[in-house]
Amino acid sequence: MIRVKNLYKSFDNVDVLKKINAKFEKGKTNLIIGQSGSGKTVLLKCLLGLLNPDDGKIFFNEISITDLKSKEKRLLRKEMGIVFQSSALFDSMNVQENIIFPLRMFTSKTEEEMLERVNEVIKRVNLINSNNKMPSELSGGMQKRVAIARAIVMNPKFLFCDEPNSGLDPKTAIIIDNLIQEITKEYEITTVINTHDMNSVMEIGENIIFLKDGIKEWDGTNKNIYNANNAHFDEFVYSSEILKKAKELMK
Repeated sequence: MIRVKNLYKSFDNVDVLKKINAKFEKGKTNLIIGQSGSGKTVLLKCLLGLLNPDDGKIFFNEISITDLKSKEKRLLRKEMGIVFQSSALFDSMNVQENIIFPLRMFTSKTEEEMLERVNEVIKRVNLINSNNKMPSELSGGMQKRVAIARAIVMNPKFLFCDEPNSGLDPKTAIIIDNLIQEITKEYEITTVINTHDMNSVMEIGENIIFLKDGIKEWDGTNKNIYNANNAHFDEFVYSSEILKKAKELMK
C-alpha cells in the first residue's frame, strides 16, 4: 500500500499539487486521472522519488520515503517496476535481452536462474517464442507486453504505469488493461496507473483519484462514477459522447 499525506509541490512559486491525500491499495489497480496540467504526472514522479515534494509525506507500507536517505531510496527502487508511456525498450536488444536487463543490473542470480525467470514472465504476458525478436519486429501491443514483462521480472511490490495505452488501438488497449489488472491481483502488487483514457477508467478503475488544478477533487471506483456529484469530475468524464449516452440510459 502507498499513502500520500498533505502533499504539496510547486515550481517557480506556482502550486502544482495542493494538499493531496490519497491511498493506493495493494492488489488493486489504482488510477490517477485528470486533464493535462492537472498535476497527475507530477504526483506520479513524486511517488517514484524522481521529484521531492515541498511538504507532506509519502508512505510505502508505512515507511516514509520522504525521510529515507539516498541508499535506502535505491533499495526501495528495486521493489518498483515501471511501464513507460513509450515502452522505452532498447532498440539494439532483443526481447530476452530487454527483459533480463534489470536482473543483470540489480541481482546476483546465475545466468540460468535469470533465463528461467525471463521465460516465466514472457509466458505470463503471452509472448512465447518471442525471445529473439527485436523491438522493431513487434507491434505496439507486443512492445507493451515486453515492457510489462521487464517491469515485473524482479517481482516488484509496486508497479507504476505511465499512460500504458498510449498509441494503442481500443481493442489492444483493453487487452493491456486486463493484463495489468490480472498481474496486479496474481502477485498482489500495489499498482498505480497514470491515465486520461476513460476506457481504462471504466474497465479497470478499482480505486480512482481525480485531480483538477493540483487538487484532489474526487475519489472512488468505476462502479460509482455515474453518481460522483462533482461538477469538475462530470465535465471530465462526460466529454466522451459514449459516456454521456450511458449516463442518460441510467436515469
